Amino acid sequence: MSLPADAIGRLADLIRSSKHAIAFTGAGISTESGIPDFRSPGGLWSRYRPVTIQDFVASHEARQTFWKIRRESYADFVAARPNAGHIAIARLESTGPIAAVITQNIDELHQQAGSKRVLELHGTARHVLCLSCDKRWPAADIQKRVVAGEDVPTCDECGGWLKSATVSFGQQLPADVLAEAAHLAKSCDLFLAIGSSLTVQPAAMLPVYAHQAGAKLVIINQTETPLDDLAELIINQPIGPTFETVLQLLRK
Repeated sequence: MSLPADAIGRLADLIRSSKHAIAFTGAGISTESGIPDFRSPGGLWSRYRPVTIQDFVASHEARQTFWKIRRESYADFVAARPNAGHIAIARLESTGPIAAVITQNIDELHQQAGSKRVLELHGTARHVLCLSCDKRWPAADIQKRVVAGEDVPTCDECGGWLKSATVSFGQQLPADVLAEAAHLAKSCDLFLAIGSSLTVQPAAMLPVYAHQAGAKLVIINQTETPLDDLAELIINQPIGPTFETVLQLLRK
């Protein structure tokens, strides 16, 4: 694959000169690991209406739909492994330029790749929690019950409804995580927006905060975003190959 050498070189220079960079990642980095983007044509949201938290609490049918979606998506999810983009970000964190990862993803692939400071804005699908007593399980344990025929699993402690530990539509992002992410964005000198459409609020305000505070904004995404006009550098290329080349340049 031919990558734009000038742009990749510029990205490497920006990372090399950064003292406090933040990586902000969206679905685009995980699609390269085989996890489908739910919002893309043919994705789950083209076949199902997203289940809001309000519907989940109010309707048994909505809860059934939620867990049906989980059954359909779980195989791709558990089979996924960190790709070159995840691994490069973890290496850049371990060597210093990247101070933290803020992610919209729920797959924990950053942690599997070795990233230590990961802020999960939308929670994690690797765990399931009880909405009544907050007991948590590894997602695999509950998936076995669902596959065995339990259409809406309930808590074995209190009988409450179980849901993946993700932020559903209509549900507020965890206030402490969002506040920490905003602080990181406002205090960094380089903000790398990677694989995000930058359209989902309030997460899409984070690169704006960084830019307003004087940080350089780099957008690495296959398609245009609403914040392209703010960017110091835009790379519309696959993430993994881009960061593999960046790491090679940084070793020189």
